[in-house]
Amino acid sequence: MSVDEYLEAEKTASLRHEYVAGQIYAMAGASDAHNTIAGNFFATLRSGVRGGPCRVFMSDMKVWIEAAGVFYYPDVLVTCDPEDNGEYTKTRPSLIIEVTSPSTTVTDHREKLLAYRKIPSLREYVMITQHEMKVEIYRLDSRGNWWLETYGPEHSFKLESVDMEIAVKDLYENVVLRPWPAGLPEPPTNPV
Repeated sequence: MSVDEYLEAEKTASLRHEYVAGQIYAMAGASDAHNTIAGNFFATLRSGVRGGPCRVFMSDMKVWIEAAGVFYYPDVLVTCDPEDNGEYTKTRPSLIIEVTSPSTTVTDHREKLLAYRKIPSLREYVMITQHEMKVEIYRLDSRGNWWLETYGPEHSFKLESVDMEIAVKDLYENVVLRPWPAGLPEPPTNPV
């Protein structure tokens, strides 16, 4: 499927699909915890950037990564570039957040990490798990290197791309943490 065919089909699709190298993949429904965490993150970011140049979007906004040939639907994204004004797709986010689940954690930690790092404007990629209070942030430093920082329930962290300090526990407000499903491999502990 071509990019143009995908974009046209996605406008009227009853399910969202991600596009990877000409193939489309249906997006699964999200859990209560997933939706609550994403909503809490969106609300926190939206409140923090209000009045400035940055805009926050939830899971229905696509990101096009030309260097990787993919369209993804991040759970939350922030763009601060006034030229990043596509109606259905953003190309210059500075911050991307994915809420990981048993079915997406490997993709989020490997495939999406590699693809997102190809976005020239991206400064931070955040993965937040729905099974424990844990936030992982990949940050781009001034020398072009990506560094991983991990935070637990007792921590706060700063998102440099939007100049905000956030307490991990605030992102889990009203979230019921459920154990990792038995029989599934644990999420990667040493991501790429």
